Amino acid sequence: MSFQSDTTAPAHPALLEALVRANDGAAASYGNDTVSTRVKAQLREIFSTDLELVFTVSGTASNALALAVLAPGDTAILCHDEAHIHRDERGAPEFFTGGAKLVPLHGEHARMAPETLEAALAEWPSDFVHTTPPSTLSLSNLTESGTTYDVATVKALANLAKARGMHVHMDGARFANALAHLKCDPADITWRAGVDVLSLGATKGGALAAEAVILFPSVMDRFQTLRARQKRAGHMVPKARYVAAQFEAWLENGRWLELAGHANAMASELAGGFTSIPGAKLLHPVEGNEVFIDLPQEAVDALNAANAGFYPWPHGGYRFVTSWQTKAEDVARVVKAARG
Repeated sequence: MSFQSDTTAPAHPALLEALVRANDGAAASYGNDTVSTRVKAQLREIFSTDLELVFTVSGTASNALALAVLAPGDTAILCHDEAHIHRDERGAPEFFTGGAKLVPLHGEHARMAPETLEAALAEWPSDFVHTTPPSTLSLSNLTESGTTYDVATVKALANLAKARGMHVHMDGARFANALAHLKCDPADITWRAGVDVLSLGATKGGALAAEAVILFPSVMDRFQTLRARQKRAGHMVPKARYVAAQFEAWLENGRWLELAGHANAMASELAGGFTSIPGAKLLHPVEGNEVFIDLPQEAVDALNAANAGFYPWPHGGYRFVTSWQTKAEDVARVVKAARG
């Protein structure tokens, strides 16, 4: 019963089969292969626009590289206080950007409200030599509390940022889960809403190791800069066809949304089971594949005794994460264990 993270789940069989198919003969290096070309075409169709991309094998690398092409080292990146780039990436964004300052902002359920951003922009002017001028807004969708930014909120936040001449980055490590919940067009929640760069993660959704940095038309002129930084940082994948093959199978016929939708459904079922336990309380709305809950100590002790995998959350309560592989019987077992 592992609910520690969706990264503990195995790779989906269809993606492994795609790797085997890609493992045939010679292929051009560094993303110049035919599989990578097909994936770019897939993503252009999914997002209904032209785009450029590079592949990486970690979300941290994707976020740091994305921010490096948006934020000069003497500027600030505004993000939520609980954002992965702020809490969980060991200073990689600052390192890759050459010193860009992360300015964390608060907000309920790990979401930044437009009025919070507006207030922060007033506190961080662009024309005062002693203040670090904001250049970039970074949003996470899903957020670090498993919640979503809807289209209207992304637009409102992006409009405020654009009015200050800023760029907008979206950390989409669980972007598929957000889409599966929101049921909106991928274009509407990204470039049409003002997002310039998306870090798209497939690893949490069923891949072995597959991430991408996607540049939308507003910043496609920075593609060569992105490639140069990718190479200099040691994150240019020589045999990119193997990363691309995972993406191709993941995206094929909507599989990415199907897998995310299943994980989300299992999280909702888990939340329903847990909240039937006296004293249990959800800490955040369940809008993806993560459940944050405060459990009575006897339930926690019972789960530990049953060797159930879950994570005590630093901000209080416990986090349970479902995946493409989570089954209804897994949910029933862990809820039963918690009841003692």
